Amino acid sequence: MPEEVLFKTERRMNRTEVASYLRTVAEKLESGGDISLSAGDQSVTLAPPAQPTFEVKAERETPSGGGQGELSIEFELEWDEGGDGEQTGDSSLNIE
Repeated sequence: MPEEVLFKTERRMNRTEVASYLRTVAEKLESGGDISLSAGDQSVTLAPPAQPTFEVKAERETPSGGGQGELSIEFELEWDEGGDGEQTGDSSLNIE
């Protein structure tokens, strides 16, 4: 299935700034509100269902020519458009 990017932004921030953005998303999820993203001339508003699929991934990207790689943690919410976000997995996640 082809992917259409609706919004994308990337910039270096300190950990406190990142935590603030994640906290805002968490509060919106907890309250059942829509999540609006905007940066420059881009904007999108999404309405996650009550039970979206939550994916957490830790990755290491190694450059083909050797040298230092890049580490990342990705948090992703997924749901079918018009779907109710029914639970699809049963493994528990712990973040410490």
